[in-house]
Parts: sequence; structure tokens; C-alpha cells
Amino acid sequence: MSTEITAEQAQQELLEEFEMFDNWMDRYQYIIDMGKQLPAFPEEWKVEELKIQGCQSNVWMHHRRDGEALHFDAVSDAAIVSGLIAVLMRIYNDRHPADIRATSPHFLKDLGLDKHLSPTRSNGLNAMLERIYRVAEQEVA
Repeated sequence: MSTEITAEQAQQELLEEFEMFDNWMDRYQYIIDMGKQLPAFPEEWKVEELKIQGCQSNVWMHHRRDGEALHFDAVSDAAIVSGLIAVLMRIYNDRHPADIRATSPHFLKDLGLDKHLSPTRSNGLNAMLERIYRVAEQEVA
């Protein structure tokens, strides 16, 4: 479990990393590059019940309890969406459910993602966030 830092601290670190980029093309490229580093996602997890509804591209998200923490794996067939998954994993993965629930996704506004993503990408990102929060709500111990 990532006990070293909280989800909020991970979010702050991510925001600091993005400060080094002057323009949105560089930020998009960084997000895409993050997505290329996602761990492999088993084919047998690409099933309807793990699919995120509301995404324009295909997105699957699997979760499991790992001690006190929730571990998420996710994959998309779109490069930018894979990057958005990587951003979410960086903030919320391997955290205690209460930590997840207590951490609002202000990175969306702080990074400008709320303004720079297309409406369909934004809907997909929100659908992924809803899944993460719903799982954390169900798993709160």
C-alpha cells in the first residue's frame, strides 16, 4: 500500500510536474506518455461488467482489495484515455478507501483538463472517477 503519501499529496505532486509544461500540446504528450507506461491488463478482464459506460473509447477497470488498500488496473484502446487512466491511477491507486473518498479530483480544474478535454473525453474521465469513488464507497471498512 502507498502509505508514504496520501491521494491528495499524489495529486499535488502531479500538479507540480505539469507546471513545467508551457503549452497544452506538451501536456497532452506527457499524459499520452504516462498512458504508455500502464501495466499490462489481462485479456480475460476485458468483459462487459468491467467496462466503463459513458466513455467514447473502450475502457475496462478491474479492482481488488489489497490489505487495507484498493488496487485498480485499467486499460483503454485510446492513447489519451490511457494517459487519463494513468493520471487517475497515480492519484487513487493503492490507497485506503477512506483516503480515496476524502480526495476530491481538483486536478481536473487545476490542470485545466475541464476546459481542454472534449466533452466525450470529459464524460469518460468522470465515468472512471465515479467507478473509483463507488468502489471506495463499497469497500470502506
